[in-house]
Amino acid sequence: MSRPENQPLPASGTPGGETTSPPAAASGSEPAPSSAADPGPSYPTGAAVDPASAGGVEPGKGQQTGPTAADFATQYAAKSGVRRADDGQIDVLSSIGGMQGLAESIVPGLVFTLLFTFTMDLTVSLIAALAASAVFTVIRLITKTPVTQALAGLVGVAFCAFVALRTGNAEDFFLPGFFINGGYIVAMAASVIFRWPFAGLLFGFIRNEGIEWRKDPVRVRAYSIATWIIVSVLALRLVVQVPLYLAENIAALGSTRVAMGLPLYALGLWLAWIVSRPRPATAASGAAHDADTGPQGV
Repeated sequence: MSRPENQPLPASGTPGGETTSPPAAASGSEPAPSSAADPGPSYPTGAAVDPASAGGVEPGKGQQTGPTAADFATQYAAKSGVRRADDGQIDVLSSIGGMQGLAESIVPGLVFTLLFTFTMDLTVSLIAALAASAVFTVIRLITKTPVTQALAGLVGVAFCAFVALRTGNAEDFFLPGFFINGGYIVAMAASVIFRWPFAGLLFGFIRNEGIEWRKDPVRVRAYSIATWIIVSVLALRLVVQVPLYLAENIAALGSTRVAMGLPLYALGLWLAWIVSRPRPATAASGAAHDADTGPQGV
């Protein structure tokens, strides 16, 4: 939310900023002495007034500077990619990057899992996974579509490949993902504790609530529950996949990573959207009307 700009100062104490002149002195009398308090210069109606020249607060003093929490929330919501469909519901597919974004998330890990399962060659499997991720980046460059998601995926696959190559263990290709999930869980849990639930930041702006929902305890509670749903999805990944990692079951680990990646996150996102829906306006207005009118015939 942007800061409100300084409003024009009224030229005098009259409504609308109209200027008034002191009454003329009576004929033959001495000019009326000036008042102890100089009314200061007057300005035409509607003219912008420099606070310094009008005796107000100097520029920069008493004003909030730098980005506010609302500004950060707006920027985060804009970059999150969450979209709303024409029917007013969340567009889950678009929110996860569309079919191309889904493929960019699934294919590199799937290629690695299949190749390593059949060849047991770690180096070849890692190179193939990197190549698959690089192909998606090149496709986005050729089609002139945003490359942020593809580049992030390429960097992620490269880091996972580095870890696995460094340790010599194929299962370590999936190890960084566990720490990323854990980081998200901690951050989302903290967002609920500090009354800035993650789901509210995602959904508040596309519902035209901005951050005004934070003033309504009911909406804060709804978005907190929605955030816990997303946290549950991330925690479920760890509960299922960490034992497979410890058992060095690459085939099962790679398969569950594919199934519990973006597809499961998309389901959690949709459930969070449904749970955090605002109450119907008709019901709220009806309740307010009953409270105002009270029992009839009293």
